[in-house]
Amino acid sequence: MTEETPWIGGQLTSQGVPPDEHPWIEQFGGTRAYMAYRRGVRDYYRGHYPLTAEARARWDLNPGDGSVSRITHEPRASLAVLEAMLAPHVSAGRLVILLRHVPVRADAEGSLVRSVIVKSLDTGAERTLQAPYFIDATEQGDLLPLTKTEYVTGFESKRQTGELHAPDQAQPQNIQSFTVCFAADWLKGENHVIDKPEEYAFWRDYMPSLKPVNWPDKLLSWSMSNPQTLAKRAVYFNPDTDQPAQPGLNLFIYRRIANRRNHAAGAYPSDITLVNWPQNDYWLGNLHEVPEDEAVRHLRRGKQLSLSLMYWMQTEAPRPDGGAGWPGLRLRGDLMGSEDGLALYPYIRESRRIQAEFTVTEEMVGTDARMKALGKPREEVTAQEFPDSVGVGSYRIDLHPSSGGDNYIDVSSLPFQIPLGALIPKRVENLIPACKNLGVTHITNGCYRLHPVEWNIGEAAGALAAHAQLTAQTPRRIRNDAKLLADFQQSLTRQGFELRWLRTSPR
Repeated sequence: MTEETPWIGGQLTSQGVPPDEHPWIEQFGGTRAYMAYRRGVRDYYRGHYPLTAEARARWDLNPGDGSVSRITHEPRASLAVLEAMLAPHVSAGRLVILLRHVPVRADAEGSLVRSVIVKSLDTGAERTLQAPYFIDATEQGDLLPLTKTEYVTGFESKRQTGELHAPDQAQPQNIQSFTVCFAADWLKGENHVIDKPEEYAFWRDYMPSLKPVNWPDKLLSWSMSNPQTLAKRAVYFNPDTDQPAQPGLNLFIYRRIANRRNHAAGAYPSDITLVNWPQNDYWLGNLHEVPEDEAVRHLRRGKQLSLSLMYWMQTEAPRPDGGAGWPGLRLRGDLMGSEDGLALYPYIRESRRIQAEFTVTEEMVGTDARMKALGKPREEVTAQEFPDSVGVGSYRIDLHPSSGGDNYIDVSSLPFQIPLGALIPKRVENLIPACKNLGVTHITNGCYRLHPVEWNIGEAAGALAAHAQLTAQTPRRIRNDAKLLADFQQSLTRQGFELRWLRTSPR
């Protein structure tokens, strides 16, 4: 297994994104392994942190008590749990993890990938990896162009997909924004103001121009588009959580990863927040399907945006008391494993996507699209059933502002399944997508891209490769032979996969 950064774990660790999950996750709707991971995070806190007796006793302990998730926590906790889950396999020699390695070339012949060459980012040394199956779990589908696997990018047209919210013309360069996250705490009375970022003047004055409704204010402000209505949504920010709450969303608490009240007095000088907000979404360019120097430039600008947001909060941001700025806000790069104070890797919302045997479209999972297609009221519609299901997921179709100038596209979806056909490329036989690079569209990517769904996709990809090896059958044949498919699905069920939803309400 290769990993581009020093930390395994992707969204949970190097990208610094606390789990975004559906409302039933404590009871059902995730694989057994994902549930074990979640329990592991809570047990890690109970075993290593000075929790209060009350916090320790909570079966549903939420370390940060962030409002976005039932288990907001520090990235290093997830890293420790994931490394512990893999430790027996590493020790036994069944798994080799190559940190700070990226794929650079591949040898593909006909419909088979023969080898992938990976390069160390530290030494420049290259290794050739040969295997019967390759699983692409990279954030941007990096193996797809290297292996000449057919793929799509950006926004497909209505003619291509028939989707309710698709444009008339395809927009392959129209890709969701990425975000360079960071953590911060607040030490009242202290001064931790960072150096003024080089691009601060640009970002302080930047007024987004989006369609169909422009952003309601400057990007660096406490107002933004409501994702569902696109009307102005006022939020506020106050790191002094001892003060009474105001009406509306306090962004400091939204993705808070440490609530000091869960710990013994004095253990934490402050709560800690994780900043992944609309204010640091970067949509002025893309990180893939552009020349390398352009991608580097956009990543640098994305970092400048996040640092500018931090500097603005420290020096100019309006406070509830009428003042400006919180100089006591402190950038916590130590919690992110970085020297620049930011996450090790940008949070990627949209990847290259395989041209798959089966592609999930909005009419299969979107609430309004299903109602229109079936001619039924909201309470009677469910997502399309996939007989080749390898798991389940649920999340709104949540598309952040994009590089094509679109504002939010955020619409209701129905609890859905993950079809095996979306994990099988149209032509290539031994490359399996394991995250956002499966057979979905720009629109349905918006509900297949969150933590428990991506975990399920990746675990299913691994199980598929193992089952194909064990049975000497290709993934394509496993899907298209009724008995082979049933045997594989039974294997998944024994491993703790949920393949069907209980009856639930639309998101």
